[in-house]
Amino acid sequence: MLIIPAENAVNWKRPPLVTLGLMFVCLLVFLFYQGGDSRKIEQAVEQYLSQDLQELEAPVYEDYLQRQIQFRGEQERVYDLQEFQQLREENADFWIAISLMMDREFYHYLLENRGILWAPAERAYWLEHRTAIEEGYISQLSAQQLGLVPADLKPYTLITYQFLHGGWGHIIGNLLFLFLLGFTVEKALGPGRFLVAYLVCGAISGLVFTAFSAGSPLPLVGASGSISGLMGMYVAIYGLQKIRFFFFLGVYFNYFRAPALAMLPVWLGKEIYDYWFAGATGIAYMAHAGGLVAGAGLVWLFGRSWLHVREEFFEPEEAEQDARFTTSYAQAMASLGRMEFDLARRQFEALRQHYPDRPILLEHLYQLAKLRPDLPEYRDRTRELMEDALSRRQPEQMVDVWEEYLGKGEHHQPLAAEDHNRVLFTSLKQQNFKAAEKAFERLRATGDELLTSEACRLLVSEFEKRQMEPKARHYRQLLT
Repeated sequence: MLIIPAENAVNWKRPPLVTLGLMFVCLLVFLFYQGGDSRKIEQAVEQYLSQDLQELEAPVYEDYLQRQIQFRGEQERVYDLQEFQQLREENADFWIAISLMMDREFYHYLLENRGILWAPAERAYWLEHRTAIEEGYISQLSAQQLGLVPADLKPYTLITYQFLHGGWGHIIGNLLFLFLLGFTVEKALGPGRFLVAYLVCGAISGLVFTAFSAGSPLPLVGASGSISGLMGMYVAIYGLQKIRFFFFLGVYFNYFRAPALAMLPVWLGKEIYDYWFAGATGIAYMAHAGGLVAGAGLVWLFGRSWLHVREEFFEPEEAEQDARFTTSYAQAMASLGRMEFDLARRQFEALRQHYPDRPILLEHLYQLAKLRPDLPEYRDRTRELMEDALSRRQPEQMVDVWEEYLGKGEHHQPLAAEDHNRVLFTSLKQQNFKAAEKAFERLRATGDELLTSEACRLLVSEFEKRQMEPKARHYRQLLT
């Protein structure tokens, strides 16, 4: 049974660049770095068979498997034994050599027990030729070089093993889940923190695997521990909020909604159960469990500090926002049509709180406030609209709004000296000298001597630049 969270859709206008980058790196490593493994294995098999090492090892391997079954209770190895016996009956030398060389636990068993397994001459022959194969080919494989080996843990492999994979099925499955989970967690945390958290989860996952596989020579490869960390972070981010999950059971699949955190013990319980009872499947169940706990733990421990969720994460997607805006905007316009101005004003104000970047809302509020020019709201909306026009680089609109207010509201609620001064500066930049002089007269009428004298000097300077001496002389006289 498969259960994965599926609450969000990908926003390709803001693609998950780090998630896509991680996928791309994994694919490059698999194709161009691990791609050389098959040739090394072929060369190893060729040398192994040319030295007839299978004649020494094959009988020992059968005995080794039988001991694993009888004395250690590893019943899953019955299938390995049956398969190996069938290979011997079919004289499938290539696959016999693969089975013998790639079973790392068996190789260490041979090293430890070679003194009692063969006569001195056979032992010396085996050690010489097998060691050459190990050093020349097997130890050079990507999993041995950069995979995480619990018996020989190197710190850098806690990162590098996350980018290696065991085959096409392994990498395709991991990249699919990396994408399905990664784009949501990256959106929540931001690219930088997402990358750090992803790698940390993978490292912790590797340490947990090492703790439960201490002394094992089998290398761990794959991004599944890191991806389990993404699952843990995903549900921890949403907490007890109900989200959508996709599940697949046999041939049946569907969606259901449940509190996000409710799935964490389910996933964790499944991994622990499989670790104890699923047998030797080649799946690192405890690495998955470690990743789940690491992901959720990072969010719980650092969710209020460096790993906090970005505010915009919980905002609706742009398409959903547009649909909501359209509906609410239509309702407000309908109120206007019914001349329910008070209701329309409240609706536009509510819309503006949610969509502050939509200038049309401020314009509606300005027009509604203009119905009562005697109230301070009209002056406040005028100032807001003037500032908004200036921020959107529409100085003409700013001047138009200012001039309209002079005719309707200035005698009720006068604008401040700073408002007129701003219009003066803007008008001069646009070479609108008529509006600039008008703004100066309004500024002068406010009684602010400091701003007035500065504006007067500016007008003198501008008119002198344009060789408009009568105008310049007029404003010089005002300075004296």
